[in-house]
This record gives sequence, structure tokens and C-alpha cells, in this order.
Amino acid sequence: MSNFEPPDLKSLQTLAAVAEFGSLTSASAALGVTQQAVSSRIRTLEIRTGSALVTRSARGSQLTATGLLVAGWAKDVLDVADRFEVAVSALRDESHAQLRVGASLTVAEHLMPQWLVAFQTGSGHPAAVDLAVANSRAVIEQVRAGARDIGFVETPDVPSDLESRVIGFDELVIVVAVNHPWARRRRAISAAELASTALVVREEGSGTRRTLELALGALEPPLVPDAPASVLPTTTAIRSTVASGPAPAVLSSLAIRDDVTLGRLVRIRVAGLSLKRPLTAVWARNPAGLPENAERLLSIALTHAR
Repeated sequence: MSNFEPPDLKSLQTLAAVAEFGSLTSASAALGVTQQAVSSRIRTLEIRTGSALVTRSARGSQLTATGLLVAGWAKDVLDVADRFEVAVSALRDESHAQLRVGASLTVAEHLMPQWLVAFQTGSGHPAAVDLAVANSRAVIEQVRAGARDIGFVETPDVPSDLESRVIGFDELVIVVAVNHPWARRRRAISAAELASTALVVREEGSGTRRTLELALGALEPPLVPDAPASVLPTTTAIRSTVASGPAPAVLSSLAIRDDVTLGRLVRIRVAGLSLKRPLTAVWARNPAGLPENAERLLSIALTHAR
């Protein structure tokens, strides 16, 4: 494991400001701190990275080629931190909420932070958001009971008593550990082999689990998944279990992208089985339509999810 200590966000923010505004002096003015503080943060970051990030001369200071590269990476980290802050704030704003949102786990983890940042920054009148995260079945029940103004689910089973709109699509994929026998195959496995294999799955009511059940049941002849190897409440727990164990799992492509890129998991092809599923917004029927804030979030979701 690497001994590298990640830099603090203030140092990354400072480097990004130097890149954006062109000098240490301009960055200090934009951040509202002294130039000495800016110089100190840059020096700390140079020590952490082991690279010269800024060249200093009588004519001023500018980023080195490495500094420009690291500044770009810093911007990515800061964007993620902003999304994290907004999303976490939404989890604790229940008492003052002007918009109550329900989201299934995949949507909440991989899509909702970006939507909430756009929601809070895209209007002159930001609204407090109360975000509740549950599986698709529970989100639907919350919307039906009036506890949520709008919900976002990933199950194909959208009830007809609610208004709904497909906002995009997601693909489920089969993943295994790098030492699993399937990882060494050159050809796709069959749907029958997948159905007869004990998988690590989410609980009943999960859109991911329901999508697999429906896809196998729609084949000719219909297939029924084998009893699970284990049932876990989060995709994070499933990913970790699959990476270190013998059982495969079916997960959203959004959830396993980094694991596959980093070589922690291997994606497996399945012949003759489509696991594409809709991502759907649901809300209670009301002659007045959606509340304004819910309508605005829906519009953002439609723009970003496709």
C-alpha cells in the first residue's frame, strides 16, 4: 500500500486558483487569504507531490508543466468534493426541506450528487433538499405515501398509480474476482449458467435484483436465478465481497467502472441476455402537477442522465 499522504483540499483549491487566475497574487485575492498563505500551501503541495509546481522569478510566478497537470487533477477532486458536500447536506436538511427526494441506491450514489450541485447552483433561490436513500420498492412506497415529492428508481416495475418518466438507462453487468474461473474464459457464459450460479445480490425490493429476475424470466424457456450466495444491503459491500470471494455478482455499470479499470473486478459477457434497465422518476398524481422545485430537479436529471 502506498505511503503517499493525500494533500488537503485547501492546498488543491489554492493550486487550482493559481491555474485559473494566473498568479499567486491573483489567487490570494480570489481566495481571500494572504499571498504568504498561498505560497505556503503551494510549497506543502510540492513537498507532497515531490515535484516543482510553480516557477518563481522577478517577473512573477507561473505553473510548471507538472503544475498545470496536477492543477487539472486538483479540479477533478474539488468537483467531487463539492458534489459530496451538497449531497451530504441534503441528507440532514429534513427540518427545513423545500424538496423531499427519494432515490434508489445506484441513483443516489452515482448520479444524485451531480444533480444536486446543478440544482443548488442553477437558480438564484436554492432550496433545502431532504434526500432519503432506499431500494426502489421503498422509494415507490414513500412517494405513494406522500413522504417524498419525487423519487428516482431503477426497477422495471414502475406502478401504474404513480406518474412516471424515464430519465435515462443503465446497464447491469456480471463481475467476478480476477482469480475466478470465468475471468479466464474467452467466450461468453450462457444465461443458463448464470441462472444456476449462486450470486452475491441485493435484498428483495432492489431494482438491480429485480431487473435480473425479469430478464431471466423473459427467456425461452424462462430461467429462475439460483438461491443467492449472500444478500448484502449495498453495492459497496457486494463489490468488496466479489473482489475477495468466489461468487459473482450483477451490478450497475456505474458502480463497477473504477473496479474494472483498476483490475479489481473482471466484467463477464453473457450470451443472449439483455440487462439494460430504465432509470425512472416517479411522483404522485396531482392535478396541479409537480411542485416547482421537483420539476426543476426532474429537468436537471433528464439533462444529466441521458
